Amino acid sequence: MRNTLQLFDFSKKINYKNEILAGFTVAMTMIPESLSFAILAGLSPLIGLYAAFMMGLVTAVLGGRPGMVSGGAGATIVVLIALIKSHGVEYLFATVVLAGIFQLLVGVFKLGKFVRLIPQPVMYGFLNGLAVIIFMAQVEQFKVVDAQGISGWLQGSSLYIMLALTALTIAIVYFFPKITKAVPASLVAIIVVFALVLGFNINTKTVSDIANISGNLPSFHIPQIPFSLETLQIIFPYAMIMAGVGLIESLLTLSMVDEITDSKGSANKESVAQGLANITNGFFGGMGGCAMVAQTLVNLNAGSRARLSGIFASLTILIIILVGAPFIEKIPMAALVGVMMMVAISTFQWVSIRIVNKMPKSDIFVGVTVALITILLHNLALAVLVGVIIAALVFAWDNAKRIRAGIYTDDLGVKYYEISGPLFFGSVTAFTDKFDPKNDPDEVVVNFKDSRIVDMSAIDALDKLSKKYSQLNKKLVLKHLSEDCRKMLKNAEVVIEINVQDDPTYKVMPAK
Repeated sequence: MRNTLQLFDFSKKINYKNEILAGFTVAMTMIPESLSFAILAGLSPLIGLYAAFMMGLVTAVLGGRPGMVSGGAGATIVVLIALIKSHGVEYLFATVVLAGIFQLLVGVFKLGKFVRLIPQPVMYGFLNGLAVIIFMAQVEQFKVVDAQGISGWLQGSSLYIMLALTALTIAIVYFFPKITKAVPASLVAIIVVFALVLGFNINTKTVSDIANISGNLPSFHIPQIPFSLETLQIIFPYAMIMAGVGLIESLLTLSMVDEITDSKGSANKESVAQGLANITNGFFGGMGGCAMVAQTLVNLNAGSRARLSGIFASLTILIIILVGAPFIEKIPMAALVGVMMMVAISTFQWVSIRIVNKMPKSDIFVGVTVALITILLHNLALAVLVGVIIAALVFAWDNAKRIRAGIYTDDLGVKYYEISGPLFFGSVTAFTDKFDPKNDPDEVVVNFKDSRIVDMSAIDALDKLSKKYSQLNKKLVLKHLSEDCRKMLKNAEVVIEINVQDDPTYKVMPAK
């Protein structure tokens, strides 16, 4: 219990100046992203800001990784856009609560480590698909809805003004870090465009054209939905997808912070914190979220290594909600669109295009498939699942081709099969084809020094082979089995009959 509530590790010195400055910087970069994603999903911007505050605070206090920042992230809200459009905001809150419960269970049952099973090409595809979705959603902001409720593209001067301001925002976000990294470029871009619009009284689309922000403290609110099996059927798949996407992004961010800081975070503790943060969001009117890669990098670059910066960032966002609403409403949409376009461009894994000619064709196929599913179906969890399955099947196929057998007969007429490569469901056919029970001598030894028995299919193949030899009154002996293979055969001895030659010198598989 003491470890859970211990916010700061007092054995390490905390640099309060760095933590507070980092927290303020993170808050300034989280606000435009949370606003933009809320607007993108057709929600009040306030729901996005509440998510940034609550996700940030709960995960900073309880999370498994000091220095990591969570908020109203795009990856999780993108998967819920279809639900919000079809069923409304109350269903969103219920889904966020259920997703939080799933994440909490992953942490409690210590399943966080399974995120390591996601191959790199799947991550490339996932991030590239997400980047395209974010970018295309920004293009939608160049549309306007008329009195009849029909949306059409902006025309004439209003279109040119919006394009010019968006281009200016993108240019500032791109070039400003080359001058200094002390202040976040996205914040500078928003302030410059804001000042231009106010100073020259430019008539352009602002946040207030989309929604009003009345800033109060988040209040407790049970989602107003019918508590029925039908409701559960509607929200269950969305909650599963959101929980999956949120955990994938959070735990991959955690791994990234581990590498940068050369320290170890707790994946299961982070899963519990993400779950509790999303449950809080659902009951207090936030849109939920997960760890945010860009904001975490901003935090680390600003010198943060403790939990204080995340707590300070969240409280800064709360103060802005309470007193800064009139200013936020005047922010030109072009500034937020420009910032989000740059988020999309930086989310896209350009390295995946640069190394495409060096990657195996199967990896390219996996990456492209995941990206297409993400873009076309907006279902990030399905995309990742399909990618992992394809990658696993490709791996199985590659290993199936690796099984070899060196065959020789000694002076006593005993025939030896020296197997190399794993024996599992994919390679059993090739393995069985190498034997010739009819023409083999009375004693046959199968040497597993350079092989392993991996699964039940392998055990079944050995059993069938053993029976073929015993029907011909011949003896089949297995030699040099590693300890785990022996244990597997021992457990399966009810269903199989195999002679295993005791060989005390090979307790474990030797290093090749």
